[in-house]
Amino acid sequence: QLPLVASGGGSVQAGGSLRLSCAASGFCARRNRLAWFRHAPGRQRDGVASISPDGGSTYYADFVKGRFLVFRSDDNATFDLQMNSLKPEDTATYYCAASSRSLLLHVFDVLEYNIWGQGTQVTVSS
Repeated sequence: QLPLVASGGGSVQAGGSLRLSCAASGFCARRNRLAWFRHAPGRQRDGVASISPDGGSTYYADFVKGRFLVFRSDDNATFDLQMNSLKPEDTATYYCAASSRSLLLHVFDVLEYNIWGQGTQVTVSS
C-alpha cells in the first residue's frame, strides 16, 4: 500500500467546490508536515497549502488564499484540502506530500518533501 493515497478529484464548474483527501499509512504522519501541490500543463509543480505536524499553523499560496482550506484529522490518518470558489486556472493534477524534516527552509519547495502520493485530477470548466 502506498504511504499516501489521494482521492476526491473530479470535474466541476467554475464557482463550485471539491474536497480532496489524502490517506496516510505506514509512516508516522503525526511527525510530518503535510502539503498539497498541483501541476498544471506547462507549469512547474506549485505548492498550494501546507499544515504543520501539530496542525497549528497553515500556509497557503497567494492564488488560493481565502478559497482553500487544509485540514488534518485528529488521528493524522488523513488530511484534506477543501477547495471553494474554484476557477478554471485551478485545473491541475493535485498531489499530497509529507516531509519528515523538522525544519523546512521553504515550505513549498518540492525538494523538502520525501513522501508523495499519486495525483488526482481536478478540472474546472468555465
